[in-house]
Amino acid sequence: MEHAASSERRLERIVKGFANHRRIQMMRLLEKREGLSLMEVCKVLHVGLKAGSEHMRKLVLAGLVAKRNHGRWVRHRLTPSAPHVLSLLRTLERQASSEAATAGAGTML
Repeated sequence: MEHAASSERRLERIVKGFANHRRIQMMRLLEKREGLSLMEVCKVLHVGLKAGSEHMRKLVLAGLVAKRNHGRWVRHRLTPSAPHVLSLLRTLERQASSEAATAGAGTML
């Protein structure tokens, strides 16, 4: 039972890591443009540096983003588990859109 609890805690850390719209935006951006600095991410997403730093920290702690030093800059990229999370999010997004369309069609009758 102890192994299951540690596995569930690991999953909880991952889910909490992306459970924010800004962090989802950051992951989607890094999916398209790997190797961005925090300043570049914040500029593209119109997020303050302090808030962006905290969101990036949570993504790193969740194991979804990796950092590497490149000269005086720290570059960010998605880890191998991040594409699975993004795929799950796209599936949930499609499902939610489908359910909303079905619910909307039902109210028009």
